[in-house]
Amino acid sequence: MRLCVFCGSSDGARPLYREAATALGRHFAEAGIELIYGGGKVGLMGAVADGALAAGGRVTGIMPKALVEKETAHLGLTDLRVVASMHERKAMMADLAEGFVALPGGLGTFEEMFEVWTWAQLGYHRKPLAVFNAGGFYDGLLGFLDSVVREGFVREPHRGMLIVGTEPADLVARIRAYEPPQVIKWVKAEER
Repeated sequence: MRLCVFCGSSDGARPLYREAATALGRHFAEAGIELIYGGGKVGLMGAVADGALAAGGRVTGIMPKALVEKETAHLGLTDLRVVASMHERKAMMADLAEGFVALPGGLGTFEEMFEVWTWAQLGYHRKPLAVFNAGGFYDGLLGFLDSVVREGFVREPHRGMLIVGTEPADLVARIRAYEPPQVIKWVKAEER
């Protein structure tokens, strides 16, 4: 299995974020899961890659040429692919991955996570998406998403697509067991 991880190029404010990223990478390697990610060696990006590599895992990084020096590409990866643009990076990550996990991160992490979730809602893929909710990082967002359902902008089956976990082994088990919802239409018949 190949899982793509979206995460910050920063360590964040609490050491537990880096510890969680390292643990997730290590668990991927131990479970025979190849890590696909953005290719950086800094922040949580570097921590998840280093965790997987230290445990003997396979890690593929994908980074636009313009960011190779800016983000400091991880040169110790199993495979580092340099691409022309962010669009090409995201497309390649999505093509290679069989599922997605978001660790704590910022705007880029959110954008990547919501994009693959939207693609799943629209039926472009049937791959699982999970958030590794280290230290409750995603609690506020999860509460907001529940309110979006209550307000009628997201249907419950689509909200239910997002897997949430706080332990690597449990998260991976739930990703492996994921079944996409049978109802993939986002517009009710009476709204057409």
